Amino acid sequence: MNTRLTELLGCRYPIIQTAMGWVADAKLVAATGEAGGFGFLAGAVMTPAEIEQGIREIKSLTAAPFGVNFHMYVPHAEEIVDLCIEHKVRAVSYSRSPSPATVERLKAAGIVCIPTVGAKRHAVKAVEMGADAVVIQGGEGGGHTGSVATSILVPQVRDAIDVPIAAAGGFRDGHGLVAALAMGADGIAMGTRFLLTQQSPVPEATKQIYLGTPPEKIVVSTKLDGLPQRMIANSYLDKLIQASQIGLLARALKNGLAFNRMQGGSLMATLGGAWKMYRSGDLSFGQTLMAANAPMMIQEAMVKGKPDAGILPSGQVAGLISDLPSVADLMADIIKEAQQSANRISVTISSEEDSN
Repeated sequence: MNTRLTELLGCRYPIIQTAMGWVADAKLVAATGEAGGFGFLAGAVMTPAEIEQGIREIKSLTAAPFGVNFHMYVPHAEEIVDLCIEHKVRAVSYSRSPSPATVERLKAAGIVCIPTVGAKRHAVKAVEMGADAVVIQGGEGGGHTGSVATSILVPQVRDAIDVPIAAAGGFRDGHGLVAALAMGADGIAMGTRFLLTQQSPVPEATKQIYLGTPPEKIVVSTKLDGLPQRMIANSYLDKLIQASQIGLLARALKNGLAFNRMQGGSLMATLGGAWKMYRSGDLSFGQTLMAANAPMMIQEAMVKGKPDAGILPSGQVAGLISDLPSVADLMADIIKEAQQSANRISVTISSEEDSN
């Protein structure tokens, strides 16, 4: 399973475990690396001290390479970058590009920069700003998502950039891995499938909601921060849909402040980060203020085990998942299925050529 992605990241298989907030902890990342994939620690919802502790724990559990995810607009972003360089992590992931100077620092330290994007223009811009690879997430993916399906987005981006691509959105098994490679990707990235494993720290009550939800109940809403996010439809989402715009903004400010206090920030830090996001992108100032809303609502379900008291980010693929394997068994099954699919395709093509 050698591809440009495995060569770049140093893993055995071209399979990335994404940095799901409150889910991608040290144990999940280490299990992914031990099984041959490449995991990202969810640093975007951690303090620098927690990130360093996570890095040390991962290293105590595995010698496999791994990465750290971070948000460039948190007050301690540069401190996180310093930690990644100090501990020589293999890669960093992010959703919006850090400053050119920060990217240069990371690349000079030999750290792979691999952002997640949901549109062709964002992929092109990310590469122009120094990305070594990109995760391309189609509309089927969980959390913030775009409107273009993975099967359309991957070949579109493949024609536009030359760096390795990991396809995300709708993947759960070896058949999907082979399909992604056939579309021009160099591997796949999965979140929901890793969330539903034994090593995932998500409480059992929450996992059972995921396992029992059909694809059509995994919907896209803009009620969290004004941007499209895919999640499981539940009673909490119904409350958000019925709330007024003023009520949503008040809830977002409350949650945003709570999140920043959890990370050692302040009101000024919250407003400052929102202003920087507003100045750098296509979001309104209100949307940027609401950006810290989701982590606190996700925490209710993913940490506290109250799936009806928070939101449940999910890819549509959850509707096709019915088991909770260990990460090692999941990876072994994916590779076995990928080999079987590739062999079947090879036999079919060879047979057609022989008959001609």
